[in-house]
Amino acid sequence: MVVLIVAVQGAFQTRASIADTFDRVGKMQRAQIDLQEMLRLQINEEDSVRGYVLTKDPFYTQQYMLSALSWVAKEKAVHDAVVDEHLVDALRMLNQYDNVQNDWRREVALPLLEHPSRDVAALDKSSKLFIDFQARAADAVRNALVRTSVALSRSTQDQINRSSYVRAFWLLVFGLLAILFNAYGSRLTRELEEERTVTRALQQAFRSDHVPLPNCEVGSSYLSATGRLRVGGDVFDVFRLDGGKALIVIADVSGKGVDAAALTTFVRFTVRAIALRNEDPAAVLDEFNAAFADTVRDPSLFITMLVGILDCKAGSLTYASAGHDSAYLRRSSGVQALPVTGPLVGVMRAPYTSKTMILAAGDTIVLATDGLTEARTRSGDLLGEQGAMQWIASGPPGAQALADDIARRVRRRSGNRPNDDLALLVIRIGEPASEA
Repeated sequence: MVVLIVAVQGAFQTRASIADTFDRVGKMQRAQIDLQEMLRLQINEEDSVRGYVLTKDPFYTQQYMLSALSWVAKEKAVHDAVVDEHLVDALRMLNQYDNVQNDWRREVALPLLEHPSRDVAALDKSSKLFIDFQARAADAVRNALVRTSVALSRSTQDQINRSSYVRAFWLLVFGLLAILFNAYGSRLTRELEEERTVTRALQQAFRSDHVPLPNCEVGSSYLSATGRLRVGGDVFDVFRLDGGKALIVIADVSGKGVDAAALTTFVRFTVRAIALRNEDPAAVLDEFNAAFADTVRDPSLFITMLVGILDCKAGSLTYASAGHDSAYLRRSSGVQALPVTGPLVGVMRAPYTSKTMILAAGDTIVLATDGLTEARTRSGDLLGEQGAMQWIASGPPGAQALADDIARRVRRRSGNRPNDDLALLVIRIGEPASEA
């Protein structure tokens, strides 16, 4: 009886120790995600300043302030994690990163926001030294966090292994009790590996979002085929341009899970940067296809993508489609598919063409990835394009309601186990705003 009590007490002590180390691992991994988010927000700040200099649209000054405030919050979270783990060198580099970012805002961003008549080239030239140092500082902090996370993860695994050896011994004595302990250790190992996988994905991919558009209602939905891990290669984006226009993008990177998710950030921000200089969707796809070929060396990777410029005031959509055939326009007369206008990104360098659609009040644009048309029943029957168009035609009028309705139908058709990721972007055109 005494031996049993000692064994149980030792097991609970091991569990408490593992839980404490596991919490520290989680804190380090969250700090890595926050650091990556800081870099994204830094890019947003620069893009907002550039957008304001180019367009003089006050929208970009608001975006700049929101990004700067969010950056400060993320920096504090990383700072607290570094301090808790006593990472002296990482704390020093993080403080320098903070100082340089504040210097950039004071010496570059604020003067340009106050005097936007300066050339954009001045922004690029002035920012280069700041950005180069910030990248080095962020790498130093990231490496320290990764080393600490790896060390803690290894410690956690060692504790689990030691606990497994002890349980193997008690297996000879107590039988069923040791089997239950072993199952507990296996669950901890599985959760640790899943946490690592999620962190690696989140460091490279950010959830798609959208901004409000004038005279338009925007809705969206996302389903992941990877279950609780919630990562994939499907991405959509809505980005305000000047003159009441907006960039709309939907893309599907080949593959699933972590590898596909790694490219979604590259897609979003590269297309945004190109569209700020050239609003012709065909030209955007041409330039992005070239950038993709020069950046991604894996010949097995490709992307289907639709890039559109939506003129909310004039009521028109100009788009170009790189092999993306899950795009539809719902009118009062019915639903039509938007034709593909060029090859897949990453397959060949061929010219794309743009098409323009005149929109009326009540028209609804529905952009989806192939998780819609390839939604399968348990017996393997595909929904197909005609089935997708029937769903869209019979769906509710509101943009978000339609997106939710389509996602709900896909879940029901697949028995809550979708075979592929699904991203949905729905935009409904409203009545033109009256002018005084």
